Amino acid sequence: MFRFRPSRRMVLAGLSTFAPIAGLRSARASQSSHDHWRMLAEDVRAQMAWAWRNYVERAFGQDQIKPVSGGAEPFFFPGGPPMGLTIVEALGTLHVMGLDAEFAEGATWIERNLTFDIDGEVQVFETSIRMLGGLLSAWRASGNARLLGLARDLAARLMPAFAMSPTGMPYRFVNLRTGAVRDPVSFPAEIGTYIAEWGTLSRATGDGRFYDVAKRAAKALFDRRSKLDLVADTINVETGEWQSRRATIGPPTDSYFEYLWDGWQLFGDPDFRHWYDVHAAATVRQQAVIADGRLWFAQVDFETGERLDHHQSELAAFFVGLLAQGGDMAHARAYMASWADVQARYGLLPEGFDFAKFAPDRVSNALRPEFADSCLSLFLLDCDDHWRQLAACHYEWMKKTSRAPFGFTVIDDITANPARQGDLCPGYWWSEQMKYYWLLFSNTGRFDYRRNYLSTEGDILLGFRK
Repeated sequence: MFRFRPSRRMVLAGLSTFAPIAGLRSARASQSSHDHWRMLAEDVRAQMAWAWRNYVERAFGQDQIKPVSGGAEPFFFPGGPPMGLTIVEALGTLHVMGLDAEFAEGATWIERNLTFDIDGEVQVFETSIRMLGGLLSAWRASGNARLLGLARDLAARLMPAFAMSPTGMPYRFVNLRTGAVRDPVSFPAEIGTYIAEWGTLSRATGDGRFYDVAKRAAKALFDRRSKLDLVADTINVETGEWQSRRATIGPPTDSYFEYLWDGWQLFGDPDFRHWYDVHAAATVRQQAVIADGRLWFAQVDFETGERLDHHQSELAAFFVGLLAQGGDMAHARAYMASWADVQARYGLLPEGFDFAKFAPDRVSNALRPEFADSCLSLFLLDCDDHWRQLAACHYEWMKKTSRAPFGFTVIDDITANPARQGDLCPGYWWSEQMKYYWLLFSNTGRFDYRRNYLSTEGDILLGFRK
């Protein structure tokens, strides 16, 4: 068939004729898009400032606010002293949003009130990712040496959990004053999620012990993988014997995989890169499932690969961003499309989902940030506005359903109409969700969009800009 082919001169003439019009339309569209994201970012910051003021007025110094009743809830010591968890978690977000008065307010409370000389036991994992990570991020933001000193003191008090373990995998609980440890039955996330914070502390203080114990724990877990290169979700840290057979990318294993990649990204340690590559390949090979054209990652027997169920935790949505960072963009995009379909169907993401039935199997929503986290990870890699649009929908649904008289709260039932609210704002909401929205929508000058690192708790340990 004959096809007309315009000459090069004709093409150039056509372009010169329409270029001013096309350029004008493109400029208008670009300006409109810029204004849209700027306004959305300003709304995120306004909501953060409003929630912070309610916390200061009603629960300042307490671990977590109850946004419906206006009360407070402890996190570390039920009936005991609070440690200002919300303040520590919020500082990095307040700084990157330019809420400097609020940052100073929180930092002053910490300097005057926060102490770890407490005769009480804490969960090592949660204390490390939340308190230690939050203090290090705030120190990175401000250069305040007092914050770094508190971080070092806390890590030293957590150290017996590692030092007293025969395998190097930490006990779950430690007494902050006495160093007494408890509970040898632990989980991969609680064993392998330390290198980012503890390695940063080693780099900041010149004390390599913190890096060494974190790496030793991760290696001890990796070395006990099955012949399929999978780990189960429960292990005894004294004997090194597995206590279960279930392999999952969700809790209580999830952030172990994150920190294998992070040990490579933050410190260039090739061992961590190798460990991540081995597990990532095994996960795709043994756990990837296509159901109704959608990609999911099933729970399987870690030694045989037999599929155990069709459950998918909302927390598993983090795996999208991790796959993308590791270079597997094809599976990352496909897995994000699966979660985006859930969001399109239900608005709020349920805590648990049966991918075979394409229906929630846990109808609560704990203000989880993993979906927004993966949107940010993808956006940082390819700058595609599609990820911002998905996150904007996530934000609008949260604002519509979780906004309460004194802040933002968890949802007990997303299937109710209207969604039935609980009465708790988790500490991670301040550190993660609002920060991810802000970074996606604002293009803030306080963050290096090319060279950065955010921990599993959303703490910026690399990437603050003055």
